[in-house]
Amino acid sequence: MPGSNQQSLARFLRVLPSRMVLLIDELVKTGLVERRRSKKDRRHSELVLTQKGKRILSKLSKIAIAHETALCGGLTRRERETLARLGRKIVAHQGLTPDVHPGYQKL
Repeated sequence: MPGSNQQSLARFLRVLPSRMVLLIDELVKTGLVERRRSKKDRRHSELVLTQKGKRILSKLSKIAIAHETALCGGLTRRERETLARLGRKIVAHQGLTPDVHPGYQKL
């Protein structure tokens, strides 16, 4: 979510804002994220992935794809689509945020 601020990201992930600050501080310290003063609202900082952060995200995406391929290797394409659709249905019924692991709420 390029250009997000800590507050909006905390709301999206359903994480306490104080926990989000600690997480973002760690990402900044390791050089994966930068805080930049927002041009739209100077009271806020926007979070931006650094080049290092983009490289790490790319590697993680490849690992995730490989994991999904291995995990669902026994399923046909249609079965994978059905599984994804049923997963989205469960997410909606449980009131979860799509594409966000519910474990983030417990941080």
